[in-house]
Amino acid sequence: MNVKTFRIGGVHPEENKLTHEVPTVPAELPKQAVYPLSQHIGAPAKAVVAKGDKVKVGQLIAEAGGFVSANIHSGVSGTVLKIDNVTGIGGYNQPAIIIKVEGDEWDEKIDRSDKLETLEAHPELTPEEIVNRVKAAGIVGMGGACFPTHVKLCPPPGCKAECVIINAVECEPYITSDYRLMMEKADEIIEGVKLLMKAAKVDKGYIGIEDNKPAAIELLAQKCEKTPNIEVVPLAKKYPQGGEKQLIDAVIRRQVPAPPAIPINVGAVVQNVGTAFAVYEAVMKNKPLFERYTTVTGKKIANPGNFLVRMGTPFQQLIDACGGMPECDNKVLAGGPMMGKAVTTLEVAVGKGQNSITVISSDEARRKEPDPCIRCAKCVHACPMGLEPYLLATASAKQMYDKCEEEDIVSCIACGSCQFTCPSHRPILDNILQGKAAVMGIIRARSQKKQ
Repeated sequence: MNVKTFRIGGVHPEENKLTHEVPTVPAELPKQAVYPLSQHIGAPAKAVVAKGDKVKVGQLIAEAGGFVSANIHSGVSGTVLKIDNVTGIGGYNQPAIIIKVEGDEWDEKIDRSDKLETLEAHPELTPEEIVNRVKAAGIVGMGGACFPTHVKLCPPPGCKAECVIINAVECEPYITSDYRLMMEKADEIIEGVKLLMKAAKVDKGYIGIEDNKPAAIELLAQKCEKTPNIEVVPLAKKYPQGGEKQLIDAVIRRQVPAPPAIPINVGAVVQNVGTAFAVYEAVMKNKPLFERYTTVTGKKIANPGNFLVRMGTPFQQLIDACGGMPECDNKVLAGGPMMGKAVTTLEVAVGKGQNSITVISSDEARRKEPDPCIRCAKCVHACPMGLEPYLLATASAKQMYDKCEEEDIVSCIACGSCQFTCPSHRPILDNILQGKAAVMGIIRARSQKKQ
């Protein structure tokens, strides 16, 4: 097998794919569903329901608050209890729609059949119609970034897409939801890729999969045999291969320049494999985005598993479905151990970008006391963006923000490779993120002054 990978940096954490061969099962409906109005990058959605309203599964409950925003649909049927502030995944209060679940009544317009709909059978689907359906369905990047998909399919003036690259890498430790999706919904994913290619007006598609998933590589390659313009690309096991810029470099050997450059500047539109599946369901089945594949895992979880989860379901319910919280001090992550966020309460709800809930014990999570930097340059070697993390961390800690900007701190993708590889256990990424936030604020303020 001829494998590719990105050319700068990277690490290989222990994989811990505990749920690799565990089939996906539907999660039970929650008794109460919570829908934060900010489940995506961009402007928060605006509620279009009020207290006391009856809703069905798939019904629009909040509309996009701008071009870079996304609609939100109910994943349950029942009564709107209230619109109130709740604790979000980041630990901050944010407005949300709270629905009392009553039965499971779906919107009649959703096609719930298993019949595979192909693009070839629907020549009436124009690129514009596909984008409109994707926008209406509230689809965002399903890998965690949650960037509205319709925006990616509408390149800015002067930019032209040349290919669609599907991110089926799943390089984070523990997470297997994308793998299970590929093994269980391969035909629908291929049709979703075709829809994305037509919407982006390109003739070439790639599906990048790491070579620790040989069954998925074989299955999707077999499905693509009659579609030569879609190529399955085996990739070496290396984190963070799922980063947009790293994936583009690995697959088509083009490197995206520093911000404000984006993938479309090198002709690529990158979408997660879960997004491709959601696009198929939205366009071909008239099904908005209100459920997703999610892994619930951890070394001390009794029965880790993969679930098809209605959004709005609390973390606590899914952890209980896996045998409950282990009897030790634990940290619960929304996402994987490299880039996931520790949640402050298990009442937070699964949202559009929630590919995993990872429970790690205090022994695994506890940081060692930092020692002085020994100038070994391991962090420099590991950085997939070609930065000098030790320098950025020091400049950030000393609030030398001019130096941080000069050294391109805004290019940091927060992958954690630097901190993972540091033999002195320095809080490198922590300092860099503080510095990056400060520099981004300075850049925004400078831009506003010029207007």
